[in-house]
Parts: sequence; structure tokens; C-alpha cells
Amino acid sequence: MEKYLSNRIKSLSESQTLAMAAKSRELKAQGIDVISLSLGEPDFNTPDFIKEAAKKAIDENYTHYPPVSGYREVLTAISNKFKRDNNLDYAPEQIVVSNGAKQSLANVLLSLVNDGDEVLVPTPYWVSYVEIIKLAGGVPVFINANVETDFKITADQLEKAITEKTKMLMFSSPCNPSGSVYSKDELESLKNVLVNHPGVFVIADEIYELINFGEDHFSIASFKDLYNQVITVNGVSKGFAMTGWRIGYIGAPLWIAKAVAKMQGQITSAPSSIAQKAAQAAVEANPSVVDEMKNIFLNRRDLMLEKLGSIKGMRCNVPTGAFYLFPDVQYFFGKQVNGKILKNADDLCMYLLEDARVALVTGSAFGNPECIRLSYATSEKDLIEAGNRIKKALDKLH
Repeated sequence: MEKYLSNRIKSLSESQTLAMAAKSRELKAQGIDVISLSLGEPDFNTPDFIKEAAKKAIDENYTHYPPVSGYREVLTAISNKFKRDNNLDYAPEQIVVSNGAKQSLANVLLSLVNDGDEVLVPTPYWVSYVEIIKLAGGVPVFINANVETDFKITADQLEKAITEKTKMLMFSSPCNPSGSVYSKDELESLKNVLVNHPGVFVIADEIYELINFGEDHFSIASFKDLYNQVITVNGVSKGFAMTGWRIGYIGAPLWIAKAVAKMQGQITSAPSSIAQKAAQAAVEANPSVVDEMKNIFLNRRDLMLEKLGSIKGMRCNVPTGAFYLFPDVQYFFGKQVNGKILKNADDLCMYLLEDARVALVTGSAFGNPECIRLSYATSEKDLIEAGNRIKKALDKLH
């Protein structure tokens, strides 16, 4: 019956992070001891003060349809957060709250991209970028970065990639999957290219803003001469351990925010009223409330860098944000075990799942087929065991 499916859905790839997570759950259901390092989800619970705000919202009967863009008080709280944390002036009318940052990204692309428009995507990129671009009728154009450049592109690369068809640049900082963070100086160099192309817009995905181990987070939209070309995307999922609440948001020039609200109004309308009020409590709080979680992630990062650093052939950058490692594993390509040759990162991930019982994600899902992604958003005990299993399995290769 699949012949009756639309060409749109048949051309859409499954998220490989979700697919590997599903495979892990399937094996666990069979009683197999699998350590999953595949999903990008904090293993912490939502802070109590946020849960209390949600309970209060229920008691106060926030149970009716909210305005499409979000409650006014929520938009105002986000506006204040942008000013406080990012030096960004977005009025409440310039903000749209959505069902997670993924919908925020999709809303923007569907509102701005026409068939054949090119969207520049630095590699590595989050898995859903490319599929959403294609759904919007756009053409993804990749700008390659690798472990030698800390997985960051240069201004020269950006300039060379721009054509008459270029509509947008789409990137994340801190980055999923590499954990790399663009500095103010690096962003300024990109900005100096973009201001010469006023018809090229920028989606700045800042969902990992609060999980930053280095210098303070910097938003590219805070450059005044680029402000009108940038859509800033953020949310509460990662920084406040609120993945299930499904709240993301954008700040953008007013005409773009209006277009995004129009799009959202025909697809989902506003996100959950209760989740919005919980998110309001999150963004109103001082960001330091999540410092303990951030410091735990930093300790885990250092633990896993040490573990992987003891394995010959693993090449890692030192990520300064998010909760991922993205090692280059080309050293293992062509090696074999029990007569089976591991040709690429896909084969390597499947081998580690089958032999080490550790679930990872192939780098090909993120545009860098020479790498694999490991999430350290799990307990230190599991990370130590996973590191030991990975080393043992890779030591068998010859």
C-alpha cells in the first residue's frame, strides 16, 4: 500500500538518532544490557520551581486556547530574557512560541524558502535540518568543516558558498553534534560576509545556549548591522531539562514573526497552555539555576575525553558546549573482526551496538561520515562502563 504515500513522505529520511534510540529500546526489551549514548536528552528532571509553575497554571485555569504566538506574559518574559542574556531587542510582537525548537525551525523555513532556494548548512549539522529544508522545497548546500577546524567554518568558505540562489544560512552554536561554540570574533567574521548579502537570512539555533563551558555565549543577531537578517531560535528543552514540555521560540524581525505566526496558525496553533507557563518560569529565572547541571556535564565531558583519548585512532576536538563528543574514527575504516570488514562509520556503530552493546549515532547522519556521535547525557557509571566496552571492542579490530 506504500504506493499511495505522497512523494513528500517517501523522500523523507528517518531521523537516525531516533532510529538508533528505538533499536536500543528494542534490545533492552529483549533483556539485553545496552547503554544508549544516542539521544540528545538531559538525564535530569525538570527543576521543581518550573513544575510548581505548571501546577499553578492548572489551578488558575490556563486551560483554554492561547493566542497563536503565545501568551502575552510569556512573550514578554522571553523578550526580557533576550535582552538580559543576549543583548537582543525583540519586542513581544517579534516572538513566536512553538511546539519545540524543531517546529520553530520548520516554521521559519516554510515561511521564507521557495522551491529551489539554496540554504547553506555547515557540517556537521543537526539531523533534521536537511529534511526540513527539503520539505520546504529548498536545496541544502553544505559547507564542510572537520575535526582539524574544530568543526567550524570560515568567512572565506561562507563567501565562496553564496550564490544568486542562496536564501539562508542555518547553523547551531553550541553545535549539535560537535559541541563546538563560535566565538564573538568568529561570528563577526561571518557577519562581515553576510551584511554584504542583505537577501541572505540566518537561522541561529541557540538551543544549547546554557550548556556552555567556555566564554560567554554570543548571539550573532546582536551585531546591529545584521539584526534584520537573523532569526534567533531557542527553547527550554536542553538548558532546563524540559524536553517533554515541547516549548521552543524565535525572535525575529516583525515581518518574519508575523509570517511564522500565520504558518503556525494553520498547522498547530499555539503550544500547550500549561507548558507555556512552565517555560515562562524557566526564562524568568537567573540562568545560574542550571549551573550545577552544566558543571556535571563538564565533568562528564572530561571523563569521556579521557576514555576516548586512551583509544588509539580516536581523534576528538575539545567541545566547549552541548553534551556530545564527535570523534573522527577514520582510523578504524577497513579494519576487521571475525572476517567482517568495517567499511565506514555506519558499520562501526552497528559493530559497537552488537559487540559492545553501546548505541551511538553514525556521523553520516550529521554530514560528516568520518565521525560518530556520542552523547554523554547519562550517568557517570554508565559512561565509564560504555567507555570500557568501546575500548574493548575496538581493541579486537585488526
